[in-house]
Amino acid sequence: MSGSRSLSKTQGHRQTQAMSKTPAQRVVITGMGCVTPLGLDLPTTWAAACAGQSGVGTNERFDVTDYPARIAAQLPGMPVPNDVLAKDLRRMDPIVRYALVAAGEALQSSGLEINDANRARIGVGIGTGIGGITTLLDNHDALAKGGPRKVSPFTIPMCISNMPAGSVSIQHGLQGPNLCYVSACASGSHAIGESANLIARGDADVMVTGGAEAPIVGITVSGFSAMKALSTRNDEPTRASRPFDSGRDGFVLGEGAGIMVLESLEHARARGAKIHAEVLGFGASADGFHMVQPPTEGDGAVRCMQMALDSAQLDASDVGYVNAHATSTPTGDPPEVHALRRVFGKHIDQVAVSATKSMTGHLLGAAGAVEGILTVCAVESGQLPPTINLEDLDPECALDHVIGKARDAQVTAALSNSFGFGGTNASLIFGAVRD
Repeated sequence: MSGSRSLSKTQGHRQTQAMSKTPAQRVVITGMGCVTPLGLDLPTTWAAACAGQSGVGTNERFDVTDYPARIAAQLPGMPVPNDVLAKDLRRMDPIVRYALVAAGEALQSSGLEINDANRARIGVGIGTGIGGITTLLDNHDALAKGGPRKVSPFTIPMCISNMPAGSVSIQHGLQGPNLCYVSACASGSHAIGESANLIARGDADVMVTGGAEAPIVGITVSGFSAMKALSTRNDEPTRASRPFDSGRDGFVLGEGAGIMVLESLEHARARGAKIHAEVLGFGASADGFHMVQPPTEGDGAVRCMQMALDSAQLDASDVGYVNAHATSTPTGDPPEVHALRRVFGKHIDQVAVSATKSMTGHLLGAAGAVEGILTVCAVESGQLPPTINLEDLDPECALDHVIGKARDAQVTAALSNSFGFGGTNASLIFGAVRD
């Protein structure tokens, strides 16, 4: 994620944070795929995001009569991965299905040919916050009702958190690094950033990376509800997720997956791949403050964003767009705004900001991956997706918000933020490739 590029006037007086004695490889994005509440592929999701559509509706997965939050951002159908037998599908938690479909789309769009000559240099790194919780709960119920003999022998391999990464590796015969990142709502972004670092230091030529989550089950909804974290705007589902709005009352639980194909620039150019964007920078930090609340002034987020800028050798003024973490919680949104103001300083008014969770809901461990993909699409297309439902701006959250519909704007570099419980933070910077 370092090397020669002409994006910043500061290049030359910031030293590259080299991870080895050899020059770090530059990392680019050659494929993307997703399944989200807005659509079961990237073109559908991107079109819906630019149109300002909401993927939120009444939760139809189980009887929600007694739940405070009776809404969710569900996929518009169950995605079915290609080339998987029916018997194998029955042994897959939904999270694995989501990851396989998104990875299949990403690999197909990349045009990458996988063969015996290169498969050992192609790895997988997929994050999740919760893992296969549907399988875990189903088999716990079977145990409670029928005893241990009723528990499936596939319970453990179906529910462990690394199975999305493992299943993608198995389906495509990928033999490089195979890793899982579990860092709450920053999981997907950490997966992308750390996968880029693997390529940068020469440990892989290609990484299939992102996040997946399938959390719309009773224990998750009730647990977040008990924390007062979920919106209870049950009568107006499409208006429930409203980051930065004075009337926000919590996030909407979502599901899905987002996967990128990352390659070294040298590898991508050698095979004539279409390049969507470059991974310019990555930052990771901890708040060291509280289990679920960020510090009021966003200290950890400030350090994280600054690390991403430093690794990209950029000034804050080089960034033209931010896809904010902004979950739509009363206590979560303002600290990120304060952090953005501190990082961007006098340039903050020149930075367009949107919160796509207003449309997708909060995909937990998949959020950063899907939002990273939408950020790449914004850089590549010159369209910035909007924040919807921002009708009464909280004065504490005042920024240059992209409201209601997409904005045409060419940006050189864009930032995507992800923050999670435990005080874990991740920031990614994407931009067009420059020689």
